[in-house]
Amino acid sequence: MGLNKKVLLAEPRSFCAGVRRAISIIELALERYGAPVYVRKEIVHNHYVVRLLQQRGAIFVESEDEVPQGAVCVFSAHGVSPQVRRNAQVRELDVIDATCPLVSKVHQQAKRFAREDRTLLLIGHEGHEEVEGTFGHAPDRTIIVETVEDAERLELPADTPTAFLTQTTLSVDETKDIIEVLRGRFDDLSGPGTDDICYASQNRQDAIKAITPQSDLVLVVGSRNSSNSVRMVEVAARMGTAAHLVPDVTEFDESWLEGVTTVGVSAGASAPEILVEEVLAKLAEFGYEDVVLEQVAQEDIVFHPPARLADPAAAAG
Repeated sequence: MGLNKKVLLAEPRSFCAGVRRAISIIELALERYGAPVYVRKEIVHNHYVVRLLQQRGAIFVESEDEVPQGAVCVFSAHGVSPQVRRNAQVRELDVIDATCPLVSKVHQQAKRFAREDRTLLLIGHEGHEEVEGTFGHAPDRTIIVETVEDAERLELPADTPTAFLTQTTLSVDETKDIIEVLRGRFDDLSGPGTDDICYASQNRQDAIKAITPQSDLVLVVGSRNSSNSVRMVEVAARMGTAAHLVPDVTEFDESWLEGVTTVGVSAGASAPEILVEEVLAKLAEFGYEDVVLEQVAQEDIVFHPPARLADPAAAAG
């Protein structure tokens, strides 16, 4: 029986282009300006990555107000509100913006819909940094919609000019349901053409959908505060398969493996591949040595760091 044990390893998994860019921005800033480099919030939602960068001289703070006047301050991949940028300017901070380009696109759309005098329905999780940043671009005309129930309960007339935007790391299926409700509720609803869920979140969810029907158990490597990792677990669970989030191998529970022949493994867009390798090594200890790659997409997108970091001449200017 043991000979049948195997792992289905999803591809794509782990770091996306936005996460790679954000991490490289801190590494390049440390090289260019020396430690410490201050970072507003977690650069990406992964405890291992944050700890590694702290060891190299990055100091993570909750607010730009905690950064010494004039110091180098990196904004995280999740983006910030205009108010945060104004605060940083007042404090004369040397700001390096690591906002994911896909999040920046959502910010531009929020500003456009606000200019059109639309009520902005922002699909996302209240309190998440990305949602806070987008909300801040039109705070007086934005309503956060977290669930289908929220969408149904909106107290707005049907003829209200509205627009929707979505947090980039949500579940594709979940978002689709909310958008359908909004389309049914409002006569004049604009949207971004397609929803704003990023290609990396979509690809990772598609890969989960590919491995889940063939798996008795699905493990997603990622931190608890990583929205896209949590959504991946939910996608597998909704398909009827036991699924768990594994922040790192120390939280692996061998009781999950009882009666399990095939384990599906993936990782959120902010989880480094080394954590996946540790989980695979742990599974091998229990006889799951046969690893089969299940690839649903090829990712070759690269987001480059700001010119001032990539080009020494620009930094000198």
